[in-house]
Amino acid sequence: MGAIVHKLPLSIGNGRIYLSSPHMSDEGYEAEYIREAFETNWIAPLGKNVNEFEKELATRVNTKAAAALSSGTAAIHLALKAVGVGEGDHDIVFCPTLTFAASANPIIYQNAIPVFIDSDEETWNMSPVALEKAFQKYEGRVKAVIIVHLYGLSADIDRIKVICDRYNVPLIEDAAESLGTLYKGRYTGTFGKYGIYSFNGNKIITTSGGGMLVANEESNAKERIEKVKFWATQSRDPARWYQHSEIGYNYRMSNIVAGIGRGQLKVLNKRIAKKRKIFEYYLRELGELEGVKMMPVNEWNAPNHWLSCITLNGYIRPFDVIEALEAENIESRPVWKPMHMQPFFDMYDYFGDGVAEKLFENGVCLPSDTKMTEEDLARVVGIIKGLWR
Repeated sequence: MGAIVHKLPLSIGNGRIYLSSPHMSDEGYEAEYIREAFETNWIAPLGKNVNEFEKELATRVNTKAAAALSSGTAAIHLALKAVGVGEGDHDIVFCPTLTFAASANPIIYQNAIPVFIDSDEETWNMSPVALEKAFQKYEGRVKAVIIVHLYGLSADIDRIKVICDRYNVPLIEDAAESLGTLYKGRYTGTFGKYGIYSFNGNKIITTSGGGMLVANEESNAKERIEKVKFWATQSRDPARWYQHSEIGYNYRMSNIVAGIGRGQLKVLNKRIAKKRKIFEYYLRELGELEGVKMMPVNEWNAPNHWLSCITLNGYIRPFDVIEALEAENIESRPVWKPMHMQPFFDMYDYFGDGVAEKLFENGVCLPSDTKMTEEDLARVVGIIKGLWR
């Protein structure tokens, strides 16, 4: 049988331009892997696609071992469990405040206490200065540090890792938004003891839902990942009957979903190239507008540019842009609202100087869909520029 080729419309549905929507390969790679799963009747949360997707992803980012899971959130949860969070009373986990709730929720799942760390302006990610202050207060109680590579921008990993190593606290990288991003030539997600990736529908490659946990550093990475897989399959002991000596979770990825992931991984380079082109277009066309500043790109950072974001510090405000685009059927969004400002998390400690709050107040995530045409980009830019006239 020949390859099934899916040609999606350039902007899905009535000319709408999306922030970041699923983009299947023109070559039909995903359909080939899915068809194989159907032909072998292997429609289950395990199988060849799962095994191969783990190997292919681990090879791509040059890490030791990987576990394909139901979501990036599940991956963070099991990473926290794997480093011992929840085994002590009142365990503390440091987490960036400028992130999506999925970075912080698993801390609560493990009955631990989140402490939120501000961003710095140079990276938009966790501030090493604020992190050091937090360690000075909570030294001896911190079980893990989670960093997030926000919007595909790498955190200042070297400085953060030095601090974590000094206090002998494991680092977990939430690279959900940064698959393919390089920090000093090495992929984000591979510096901490564990790294996580997400394949949610809006990510740079998608499986509709799903995530991956990778283990780095030590020689026993494969053994540690096998333990994660054990937990993720309900912690079923190797017995003839169903026996469980530990609490388990239903977190394994399905063979169908993994097939989509294998196909998507083949076009990751294309997606990164298109995301970069979108960013460069916005930089060229919007960078000179009064009060507009593009998200920072440092010399040591080669981002995947998952989303292109700007800050506005003049008389044009973020919701002016968002509402003008919305009126023309174009999706954009504010920058993440910091966790320490969220109703559920506002009781927890926070270290910083308000950088994350300023980014939230002034930031806009612009349409960054890889199916956008030059005409789509010109349409977006024209609407935005019109606000300054």
